[in-house]
Amino acid sequence: LQSFFTAKGRTNKMRRGKGISRKSLPYRRTPPTWCKTTVEQVETEILKYAKKGYSPSQIGVILRDSMGVPQVQQITGSKILRILKVKGQAPNLPQDLYSMIKKAVTIRKHLERNRKDKDAKFRLILVESRIHRLARYYKTKKQLPPNWKYESATASTLLA
Repeated sequence: LQSFFTAKGRTNKMRRGKGISRKSLPYRRTPPTWCKTTVEQVETEILKYAKKGYSPSQIGVILRDSMGVPQVQQITGSKILRILKVKGQAPNLPQDLYSMIKKAVTIRKHLERNRKDKDAKFRLILVESRIHRLARYYKTKKQLPPNWKYESATASTLLA
């Protein structure tokens, strides 16, 4: 019963996760023979892009497109976020929570210019409820401090 309440579910969607679309990763966890990049090269690139301010998923896309790295985990043995945590470069907010806060800030900025936009106001309520739900989940998983609280007035400072 405890795991039921701490599971991270889909939020504010119509279909509640009934789709069968999945990404299919290769069964073999070893790097492909055509990939000649070393662990040290990949880790230095990850740290370089993290210092520039890229998120872990953006770093993965850049490595895939520029260096031809199919999966960082196959080459290094650990994921991008874990590498960043070991090196002390991990972002202080989880990526999905960061993007939700960013979306709420842009909606709020839009509402300052367009006061009568009722749909945007409704969407802001949905996004902020998702933020609170994610924050509660991450507090139980100890990825956020227990006294962390989302406040709309100070949300833009969290993004900087």
